[in-house]
Amino acid sequence: MSLSGLFQSIRRNKSKILAIVGYTVAILSLIWVLHDFHIVKSLRQMANVDWSWVLLGMTFDVISYAFQALRWKFLLTPFARVKLTRTTRAVFAGLFANLVFPLRPGEFLRSYLISSQENVTLGRVLGSVGVERLIDLVIATASLGVVSLYVELPLRFKRAADILGVVTLAIVAVIVVLILYLEFKLGKEGETPAERKYMPGRIMGALTGLHAMGTAPSFYPAVLASIAMPGFQVLALWALIRSYPLPLSFTASMVVLLIINIGVSLPNAPANVGSYQFFCVLGVTIFGVEKTTATGFSFFAWFALTLPFIFLGFAALVRSGMTVRSMRERVSGIRGRLPASDVSS
Repeated sequence: MSLSGLFQSIRRNKSKILAIVGYTVAILSLIWVLHDFHIVKSLRQMANVDWSWVLLGMTFDVISYAFQALRWKFLLTPFARVKLTRTTRAVFAGLFANLVFPLRPGEFLRSYLISSQENVTLGRVLGSVGVERLIDLVIATASLGVVSLYVELPLRFKRAADILGVVTLAIVAVIVVLILYLEFKLGKEGETPAERKYMPGRIMGALTGLHAMGTAPSFYPAVLASIAMPGFQVLALWALIRSYPLPLSFTASMVVLLIINIGVSLPNAPANVGSYQFFCVLGVTIFGVEKTTATGFSFFAWFALTLPFIFLGFAALVRSGMTVRSMRERVSGIRGRLPASDVSS
């Protein structure tokens, strides 16, 4: 077997292991969530749901991902003038991929769609997705810090928040240093980063891409869109809480959303089944809500926020000229190999 074939085999085995871990976590999560669950009581609570609030929550959630598409367009501006319709279609198609396959492959799919439609290498598009995750991490950490001033949280949760804050600051510090390094060192005396031979081309390509996004004027509206995105997601969850109803404030809804978002970022099953319910129940019960009520709400909220993207995501996938089968092949191919030329070109 060749060296490249060996690496591809290792990647495939790694993906299988992660998928097994995701399904195992989902099953264990559902076992814990459904333990001592009183279905009759939960059905009575669901019978009193205010559907006008549900529709409002679903609308807010869809709008939040429209802002994600807008942010992505701004981040890609240094490399190409991508149409908002294309980033929106790619984002929704990626969300559909996350509903169908484990391990959230939607990020790879939407990156492939934009790379294939625009004159942007796949590595740079994936780099923009990485910048998105970094921005989300910073905003989530800052939001958690602000909310903790107004909401009484358990001590163990505060400790976890402190650790998250330290890790986030460390990551941001490293990124800022790298950008300043490229700005003041590699660019001096008219020397372009590409002319430096002492750093591998793949790393240099990633750093120059990061530098281009972080110093472009379009980065600032991207940050504003990043703030709007979780804002609408909080409004969506709060509207569902009002519809149920649960005795939680708007700031409590922010805490619950942060816990859910952090939890579902781990390896998980398709559509975040199991992990969404587990972390939703974990977040809601922090505020004294009884477990059966929290469990019923977790399934209710998961269904309400998933349903729109089954239809919108599938429509976006079809408009992109792909089928579920071709989507699977593309995602597997992208994750299996990522050439250096995609990053450094």
